[in-house]
Amino acid sequence: MLNETKQYVKQIHNRTITIDGIAVFYREAGDAANPSLLLLHGFPTSSIAFKNLMIAMSDHYHLVAPDYPGFGFSQFPIPDHFAYTFGNIAALINKFTEAINLDKFFIYLHDYGAPIGLQICLNHPAKIAGIIVQSGNAHREGMGPEWDEYIKYWYNPTPGKKKELMAFLSAEGIKNQYFGGLPEEILPRVSPELWMLDWAFLKRPGNIEKQFELNCDFKTHFEMFPAYQAYFRDYQPPALVIWGKYEIFFSVEEVPCYQRDLPNAQVHILDGGHDVLDTHFDVVLRLIRDFVDDSLRLQ
Repeated sequence: MLNETKQYVKQIHNRTITIDGIAVFYREAGDAANPSLLLLHGFPTSSIAFKNLMIAMSDHYHLVAPDYPGFGFSQFPIPDHFAYTFGNIAALINKFTEAINLDKFFIYLHDYGAPIGLQICLNHPAKIAGIIVQSGNAHREGMGPEWDEYIKYWYNPTPGKKKELMAFLSAEGIKNQYFGGLPEEILPRVSPELWMLDWAFLKRPGNIEKQFELNCDFKTHFEMFPAYQAYFRDYQPPALVIWGKYEIFFSVEEVPCYQRDLPNAQVHILDGGHDVLDTHFDVVLRLIRDFVDDSLRLQ
């Protein structure tokens, strides 16, 4: 018979906290006395993307993964007073870290996690113990020709072009985030429930328009590349960069750019796509564990 007072370390706790009037859902695992990792998800997913990682690492680390407003189980509709931009979400997530007493942490940047997390790095560099980048860009080289029409639209929006570009906000577009570009032998590794849950949340009334609004704010991220690169050069945070060679949204040409600014960065290109954490979990887990442990030994 199990002792009911036993503390189960490898257990995720699902919590909600109100920040600036917005209910923010987050998952937390591990002992808060251990080194912390703030896990920032990308589009179109939520903190669910990190469940396996949180369980696997919670024996020696403290892991926190919030859902952004309009994503996952966080509040939607979003209050009218909240401008739906990466800058505002970054500020809200920073307030979230303060509310849960997360003072210093490794920050995981995946996809949209980059424009959100890098603003936290830029504005609060003392909080950052190291950065883990998974398909999160900070250089122009990472935005291949597939971004050209979006960039044109940001600076010259038209109704016709908007309708055309919103095609990614569909069931097929969301599914493509997971399956796009992958060779046939890797497809069985993709967890189908992830894209289906993403789509269920994103198609809530009014959310498609909000998501396109946020995607257009990628323009501000694009314009902040020089500031992020200056942060890298000036602060030299320990960095682990993980990319899939079949990535179709952020070019693998981005990877050496990180080493240009962070010459000591650990760089790994895997035979996956946009979501190598799902398709190459064992490899990514080992890379993250080794990186965090090595970084802590050097601090």
